[in-house]
Amino acid sequence: MLRYDLRHLKDDFEPRMKEILKSHPAGQVGIFLFEVGDFTPVQRSADLVKESGYELLNSLKFNEVDWTVVVKKS
Repeated sequence: MLRYDLRHLKDDFEPRMKEILKSHPAGQVGIFLFEVGDFTPVQRSADLVKESGYELLNSLKFNEVDWTVVVKKS
């Protein structure tokens, strides 16, 4: 299981998330943590996960401003 903290990127986390997904090992679970204001980034991250060929295992609010997405590529 690999954890990626993208909170420091604020609303511009998608390019980095896409870059990580390209090199993330198949079969390995990845946990992405990013900041949300409104819920728009949540849908964008789910779309990015699907476009990259990954399965979205979980998506949940971590605290008041942070969101966690758990993914895996078979």
